[in-house]
Amino acid sequence: MPKTSRSLTVHPITLREVEVARITDLGPAMRRITLTGSQLGAFTSANGMEQPEFRSDGFDDDIRLIFSYPGKQEPVLPVQDEAHLDWPKDPRALSRVYTVRRWDAERRELDVDFVKHGTGIATSWAYRARPGDHIHITSPAASQELPTADWLLVAGDDTAIPAISRLLESLPEDAKAQVFIEVAHREHQLPLQELSGVNVTWLPRDGAPAGSTTLLLDAVRSADWWPGAPYAWVAGESAAVKDIRRFLVEHRDMPKTEVEFTGYWRNSEVIVMADDPSIPDPERNEEAFEKFHELADLLPPMAIRAAVVLGLPDLLARGVSDIDDLARRSGADRRALGKLLRYFEGIGLVAQPEPARFRLTDVGDIFLEEFVEDALHRDGAFGRRETALFGLVEALRTGHESYSVINGQPYAEFRNEQSHTNKFLDEIAKFSRYLAEPLAKSPSIQGLSHVVVRSSAAGVIAQAIVSHHPRTRVTIAGLPSQLAWFRADLTESIPNSQRRDRVELVESSLFDTTPGADAVLFNWELAAYGPADAALILRRAADSLTDGGRVLVIEGVLDDGPPDEHAAGDDLRHFALFGTGLRTEQELEELFGSAGLTIESTEIVGWGDKLFRLLPADTR
Repeated sequence: MPKTSRSLTVHPITLREVEVARITDLGPAMRRITLTGSQLGAFTSANGMEQPEFRSDGFDDDIRLIFSYPGKQEPVLPVQDEAHLDWPKDPRALSRVYTVRRWDAERRELDVDFVKHGTGIATSWAYRARPGDHIHITSPAASQELPTADWLLVAGDDTAIPAISRLLESLPEDAKAQVFIEVAHREHQLPLQELSGVNVTWLPRDGAPAGSTTLLLDAVRSADWWPGAPYAWVAGESAAVKDIRRFLVEHRDMPKTEVEFTGYWRNSEVIVMADDPSIPDPERNEEAFEKFHELADLLPPMAIRAAVVLGLPDLLARGVSDIDDLARRSGADRRALGKLLRYFEGIGLVAQPEPARFRLTDVGDIFLEEFVEDALHRDGAFGRRETALFGLVEALRTGHESYSVINGQPYAEFRNEQSHTNKFLDEIAKFSRYLAEPLAKSPSIQGLSHVVVRSSAAGVIAQAIVSHHPRTRVTIAGLPSQLAWFRADLTESIPNSQRRDRVELVESSLFDTTPGADAVLFNWELAAYGPADAALILRRAADSLTDGGRVLVIEGVLDDGPPDEHAAGDDLRHFALFGTGLRTEQELEELFGSAGLTIESTEIVGWGDKLFRLLPADTR
């Protein structure tokens, strides 16, 4: 997920059933479907959980529409849990993501716009929908505020028109922006909000297939570069938006945090149903992320990681396609590289349009996502952690961590090396704001004057707390290698010096006290320690509290019920890394009790993280 400077509000992810209220054709290329229903308000889900009313505050909020498989009456649905959904795997839910074009809370009306060309599950549904039809949706997972910049650069194809339209309707009167929109034909242009400082340029393809031109990239390359600091928002075909983003970062020197890019779709062949050519065959048209995820046999992940280390995905993305050139630039043996590329062609990661020349497919295009290199490169922050799994057999036999078996030192030592700390904390920061914002709004933080944060995400959490609580001070307690990164990050992420003055960095290990705290917050820290060490850490935190203070713990909880793939995977990874693993709720309660703490309350923050509010036992 790209790191961005736009502030964020996280919403509980809720499954809702709605119905089609009306259908409006906005011209030859766009159909608007207005959805309504009581479940757009607050309601109780089928499993008895109270759900909040639908919210959509950002111009590019999205929802997921869930469809029935061809020939089936009922869709495969996820199961509602607290603040998030558990998605089935076999069969999967058949769903597509669309932008919220308009949300009217008073009328409980939700507009979704569909481009009327091509073949797709959602497009075909929109063609055939009638008032009164029912469909399930998920509410937006988060909303982002408008970017703060001197001017905006906006680029998108037909599929981005709903978000661009809502953006222009959200801008202040004095906003400045350059907007480029690619459409199939000139008559597909739609009326947009007009502002004196906003220049809109339509780019007709004149019948050329979608995803086959460089109109958007060429327009961005030749755009006037206005004075001041810009913010770029780019959406459309995946390869096209990545080319634009690369140009802005490499040739216009824009910070990555100021370039937001979203691939709404990928240019690839669609295999249709034999008995209905207007509907894709869901069994033969796997989504790219799903297919990429399923390449989990031993050879695919090893080959994929080798390609990342050699830099092949980036070379292919830059247009280097000749095998001799690829071998020379990657430092690989030509014959050996040919074997790797032939294998990738066999599993659908690359195509060979002509002999000895290669390009990435829509699945291989996932290589270019920002998180992939860190996750898969052997020197990446998360990639290095994964090496512990190569010693999993040893860990299972001995009951101890296996990272040191493979790497010659325990991960607990390696993670404090400055170079690794910098990479790891940078990756953690990209994802942590989806927890930090709701945490800052939690009742457990309200009214506190001094919070000590112990977390790899401490910088993001501190930024959120001081932004929402003008009288709260935050102390980030950490090791020297961590504080060096946090200090640089806070200078960049909290431009307001008055807010930054309320964040103090203190050199401290988890086993030290930090006196004078109203609350000490741990976020995913205790799973790395055995029971005795974790209990000592908590006792030291309790010793740091003022009268009436509290210890706050966010920790992965291992459910006693049927295993969830991701939680079970996190449990196994923690075991291989540290020899511990995640704890069940009962084990956490026992741990808290052994540290002299009792649970005052629990709450769910973000998308299902459990926050334990603990008090010293002698204060109850």
